[in-house]
Parts: sequence; structure tokens; C-alpha cells
Amino acid sequence: MNNNEFNHFALHPIINDVTERLGFKKPTEIQGKVIPAILKGQSVIGQSRTGSGKTHAYLLPLFNQIDSNKQEVQFVITAPTRELATQIHDEVRKIIHYAEKDGKWIAKLLVGGTDKQKMVEKLKRPPHIIVGTPGRILDMVKADALSIYSAKSFVIDEADLMLDLGFINEVDQLLVRSRKDIQLLVFSATIPQRLQHFFKKYLENPLYVKIEEHFSPETMEHRLIARKHRSDAAIILEISKAIQPYIAIIFTNGKKQANELAQALQEKGLDAGLIHGGLTPRERKRVLKDIQNLRYQYVVATDLAARGIDIKGVSHVINAQIPKEEEFYIHRVGRTARAGMEGMAISLYDEADLKLIAKLEQKGLTFTYVEVKDGDWKEAKPWNERKLRTNTTTNSEREAWKQVPKAKKVKPGYKKKMKRQQESIKRKLNKKSKFNK
Repeated sequence: MNNNEFNHFALHPIINDVTERLGFKKPTEIQGKVIPAILKGQSVIGQSRTGSGKTHAYLLPLFNQIDSNKQEVQFVITAPTRELATQIHDEVRKIIHYAEKDGKWIAKLLVGGTDKQKMVEKLKRPPHIIVGTPGRILDMVKADALSIYSAKSFVIDEADLMLDLGFINEVDQLLVRSRKDIQLLVFSATIPQRLQHFFKKYLENPLYVKIEEHFSPETMEHRLIARKHRSDAAIILEISKAIQPYIAIIFTNGKKQANELAQALQEKGLDAGLIHGGLTPRERKRVLKDIQNLRYQYVVATDLAARGIDIKGVSHVINAQIPKEEEFYIHRVGRTARAGMEGMAISLYDEADLKLIAKLEQKGLTFTYVEVKDGDWKEAKPWNERKLRTNTTTNSEREAWKQVPKAKKVKPGYKKKMKRQQESIKRKLNKKSKFNK
């Protein structure tokens, strides 16, 4: 008996075979909700986190409708970074190979950093599938090397990142050059307000699917370590003695912090890779190759860089700085505990982070407060527990402590002496307050 649940979508037998060869048995939640709509030709906005199966949610139904007899562009897939476009193209090639359609289904990757003239030559035979960055696809369209007017479907992958990196204008120009009734498939981890205006322009009654975040898969653990005025690099070095990661991504809240942390870790003897938007295309390509070849166990990254790439086998996520927004925390930790693997997220926190931690707890996330020393994990008290204890101090106690003279030189027994002085002043203050009532 065939247990492959993809059969329920009434896909072409070739595509069902592809799902078998890909090792897929059960559709992910986003796949289950959008594949039937895409097969019907409906436009879709799919919102779900990284690692939820979005790529195959649109690739499988699009391949289901490919007509190899027509030598024209049938669908266009746009992605914000060349790395992401390359990864999607790799998946496209894999599907073509598993479908045994090599040389019959033609796909072309159009990204920057490659020879334009060679690309024009390669496009003389129109491909069925275009995958690329919006700018480079637009270059080819403007140079009359490519027409996308024949395309029935247009995918915008990582739409919010497309907006952040300023490529939505190129996407706009491509859609102006497409047919009016094109099926638009938009996938995004978040839907910022500015994207809504874009949707109104191009989408009529799309299916909007939002997959609510599943915050605590059984395979995911969230640990918190209080920073206590120590450097991020010093704490991460201690963490490295306690974990054996396959790959650990260390997140920072910006390029400057990423550069500084990577350097500090390297100075402490930890061989850490670095990936952020400020690197040159050549540097990024080299680092990604090194990561894929498992040269680095630790990779320091920014949110934008990590969103645009898919690093396989991430076992640990370390937040050197907790992000300012809940959704970014979710995207980061979504990099681990994927495809049934176990995962751990470790975050360094200060008092300023407690508000965000509380919000995440309200959404169902469970944190454990820990300390790490000499390669051992120990349970720790949460920062806010200490804060709550401090808050129980009465006004008179606080006032009394203010009046205790501070010793310039500390002698043995000074704590007891100060405590006695504080108690004495507190009694006087309490008597005074009773007398004034």
C-alpha cells in the first residue's frame, strides 16, 4: 500500500514519483493548504517561517502544469539574493532529474555576477522555467534576450526581504511586462504594511494562508544565559565547550556586531565563519562554499544574510544579541530543529530583553535559565526573579541604605557593619514616620 499523502492532490504520476524520490511522505502545513489552490490557477499569498516547506509548496504544482511541447517561458521564480535563487534552481534541477526530463524541461538561472553576453547566448532557446534575482531577469527582458509575457505563473519568494533590500521596484517592472491574468504566488515570512499596497495593485481575491508559528516542537530547546557584563565572545567560548554542534549559527543584530564578534571569537581560537550583506559577492560565495564543506562549526550571521540562504544541518542557534522583535526570534530559531532533527536555541540576555522574552512565553515558548562553566550546564535563576526580590525592598530600607556611609577601604566584616548601620537608620526612619503621622 502506498502511504504517500501527496497522492491526495491528484498530481501527475511523474510528479508523484518525484515526491517519492525526494523522500516526501506527508505534505507540510503550508503545502497542504496552497498546493490545491495553485493547481486550480489561483493566486496565493503564503506566510510561514523559514524551513516550513514553502519552496516545494509552489514548485510541485507548477511542474505539474509544465508543457514541454511549448518552447516558451511558463513560470518565473524571483528571489532576493543570488544564493537563494541558486538554491531554488538546484531544487528545480533536482525535480527535472527525478522526473527524468533532463533536456526536455529547460530551466535557466539568471543572477548577477555572471557574464551578461554568455547569458544572452544561453537564452536563444527560450527556457520553460526562469529562476533568478529580479534585477538580472529585468536586464535580460530589457535587452530583448527574454520575454516573460508567455509565463502563466510568477513567484515572489521571500517577499519581505525583497522589500527590505529594495528589489520590489524591479519586481513591479517585471509584472508590468507580464500578462494581466498572471497567477501570482507570493511567499513571505512576514507581511509588512508596505507589501499590502503592492498586493492591492496586482492581486484580485488571492488565497491568503498564514501558518501560525508552532513555537515549541518537542525537538526544540530554548536556553537563556544572563550576560552579567561579560563579553559575548567569552560566553560563546564557554558555550562551545558544552556543545558539539554540527553547525551553530550565531546571530547578531547588525553587520558591525557580526564583524566584531567573528574577530573576537577567532582571537579566542574559535574558527568561526562570517556571513552578512556587507560582504562582496565573491566573499559570500567563498564563505557559503566553506560552510557547505563543513569547514566551520560556527557561523556568525545577521538576520538578512541568514534569511537569504539555506544552511543545511544547523543543530544550534546562538543569539549573541536577542532581536528586538518576536518574529525575528522565531525566524532565527526556525533554522534549527528542521526535518525532525533535534535543535537548541541559546540566547544571551540582559534586563532590557525581559519584555520580549515575556511576550514569547505568552505565545507558548518555554525557556530554561542556565549558566555554563567549564563545559557544564547549570540551572540559573531568572534575572526577573532577582528583580522581583529587589522590588520587595521597602522604601525605608532603600532610604536607610542611601544614608549608610560608604567605606573607602574595605575591611573584614564590613558587610555586617554596614548592615547594622542600615538597620539602625531604618529604625530611626520608621520612628520618625510614626511620629509625623
